[in-house]
Amino acid sequence: MESGSTDEDLALARECVTVAALNRAVAGLLARSFRLVRVRGEIANFTRAASGHWYFTLKDERAQVRCAMFRGRNQLADFVPSDGDEVEVLAQVSLYEPRGDYQLTVEAVQRSGLGRLYERFLQLKSRLQAEGLFDGKRPLPAFPRSIGVVTSLQAAALRDVLTTLARRSPQVSPIVYPVPVQGDGAGSRIAGMLAAVSVRREVDLVLLVRGGGSLEDLWAFNEEVVARAIRACAVPVIVGVGHESDVTIADFAADLRAPTPTAAAEMAAPDRQALLDAVGERLARLRRVVRARLQQAQQRLDYSQRSLATPRAPLQASTARVEALSLRARHALAGRVAVALRRGDDLRLRLHRSAPDLASRAHLLQRRDTLLAAAARHLLGDRQRRLQTVAARLQALDPHAVLARGYALVTDAGEHVVTDAARLAAGDLLRLRFARGGATARVERADAHDEQGLPSRDAP
Repeated sequence: MESGSTDEDLALARECVTVAALNRAVAGLLARSFRLVRVRGEIANFTRAASGHWYFTLKDERAQVRCAMFRGRNQLADFVPSDGDEVEVLAQVSLYEPRGDYQLTVEAVQRSGLGRLYERFLQLKSRLQAEGLFDGKRPLPAFPRSIGVVTSLQAAALRDVLTTLARRSPQVSPIVYPVPVQGDGAGSRIAGMLAAVSVRREVDLVLLVRGGGSLEDLWAFNEEVVARAIRACAVPVIVGVGHESDVTIADFAADLRAPTPTAAAEMAAPDRQALLDAVGERLARLRRVVRARLQQAQQRLDYSQRSLATPRAPLQASTARVEALSLRARHALAGRVAVALRRGDDLRLRLHRSAPDLASRAHLLQRRDTLLAAAARHLLGDRQRRLQTVAARLQALDPHAVLARGYALVTDAGEHVVTDAARLAAGDLLRLRFARGGATARVERADAHDEQGLPSRDAP
C-alpha cells in the first residue's frame, strides 16, 4: 500500500466488500476531498423532472460531467437554463451510489460571464463618478412642447411611452428616434442618435427607454460612450431602462432616472387636466379676493357717507368730492377685475385649443397597428416559405425517398454497405433492402465496372 493510504483504505484492502460499501466509501472520500467547487461549461441534455429537479450535463471541448440540481435550489435561480447555454455552477462533487456514477450536486447556477460583466460595471461606474461625469444634473422643462423618444421601434416600451404621453399631455408632440437597444454595436448607435438629437434641436426633452432584461441584455446602457453622449446632449435626458430593480451606467449619467419607461413618460409630461384644474382654482380664488375687496370698499364708502350726513349743509362740497372719488375707485377696480377675468378666460381658452385631435391620433395609432400586423404576417409568410424549401431539400436527401424510386440498399454478411463489385466473390450472401421489405441473394458472378458504371475490359 502507498504511504498516503488511510485506515479505511487499509480496511477495504484486507477484506472483500460489497459494491454498495465500495460506492459509499468512494462517496465519502469525494465529500471530504471536495467541499464546493465552481465549474464553468456548456449545458447539454437538460431535463426537468416531474419532481421539479433539474438534470443536465456540463461539458467543454474535452470532457463532460453529469449534474443534478434539486428543486429546493433551482427555485432560487433567476433563469431556467437550456441546451447550449454557457453557465457557471457552484457544486458539491458526489457519487450517485445506486449506479456508481460520479456527478455534481449543483447549489447555484448563473450565466457564464455575469460576474465579469458586473465587475466591469462597477469599475466603469467608479471611474466615471471620480471624473465627475454624474454631477451637474439639469432641470427639466416645466411645459415641454416636444419630447424625443430614443428606443427600438419593436420595443414594448415605445407603446407604453406614447400611450402615457397622449393621456397626460396630448398637446405635446412626441418624436421617435429609432435605435437598436440590444446586441453588438447598440451602444454606439444609441450614442450617435443622441448626438443627432442635439444637432437637430427638435425637442425640449429626451426619453431614453427600453424594457427589462438580463444584465447582458441591458449591457448597451452600461457602455461609456452612451454615458458620455447623455451628458453631452443639448437637452435634458430622462433614462427609463428595465424595471425598478435594474440599474445601469446610463441611469447615473441621466439628468433624471425613472424606474420604468412609463414612469419616464409621466415625469416628462405635465398632466394637462391637473393644469386646467389649477388654473380654474386660481381664477375662482381671484374672483373671491376681488369680491371681498369690493365689499370692503363699499362698506368704507357707506360709513363715510353716514358720518357726513349730519353736518350736511357745510360739508356738501366734501360729500360731492367723496362721491366722485368713490365712483372713480369703483370704475378703476371694476376695470382691473375685468382685465383679470379676461386674462383668466383667455388662458383657459388657449389650454382648450391646445388639445390635439384625439380622434386623428387614435386613427394614426390604429393605422400603425395595422401596418405592424401586416409586417408580422409578411415576415411569418417568408419564414414559412423558407421552412418549406428546407423541408423539400431534406425530403430530396431522405434515403427512403431514394429507395422509393426503385433503388436498393445492398449490404454484405457483416452489414457493411456494398458500393464496389470488386469486393464481392461468387457465393457471397447479400442483403437487399427495398422501399418496402427486403431479400437475401447469393452472388453468382461479380462484374467490376469502371467509373462510368460499364464493365471493365478485364472483367470476365
